Amino acid sequence: MTKKAITKKYAALLRGINVGGSRKVPMAELRSVLEGLGHGDVQTYLQSGNAVFSSTEQDPAALARELEAAIEAHFGFRVACLVLDGAYLRAVLGACPFPAAELEGKQLHATFCSRQPGPERFAALVEASYLPEEYRVGDRVVYLYAPDGLGRSKLAEALARPAVVKGLDVTTRNWNTVVKLVELTGA
Repeated sequence: MTKKAITKKYAALLRGINVGGSRKVPMAELRSVLEGLGHGDVQTYLQSGNAVFSSTEQDPAALARELEAAIEAHFGFRVACLVLDGAYLRAVLGACPFPAAELEGKQLHATFCSRQPGPERFAALVEASYLPEEYRVGDRVVYLYAPDGLGRSKLAEALARPAVVKGLDVTTRNWNTVVKLVELTGA
């Protein structure tokens, strides 16, 4: 009797593409790259580098490395990718320390990290000086409440400093996108 491979749904989050006219990754080509790697049910969401796909591979880090290599081979530049399974995204949604249902999507963000950031990374941040903005660290994610949006957030700027993100692959999505990715992965 042969063992049936388990298929999981994943979201791939690409960092820093299609911004300011550089590092262009058309979503149709990204879908083709993912399909070329043998993944199924490929969909993209928005132009900012969100893709959902199914795979029998059970290691999200291996999927991320494979996708980074394929993107570099296809487009000629490296793009950091985080691959997250649907169950993890659902857990991020459920663990949100802020009242997401009461906020606009542009006010709440999730910065996904390639591994858990330790508390020492945040030691220099004096959160009171950024109020009413706030952040909370979760499981490989930093939740950010920025009432005036990410573009005007001084706290988002501080959280992006090298002392905080050095050695991590990180990428941020607004709450509406996080909710949509959970929906698309069927989690």
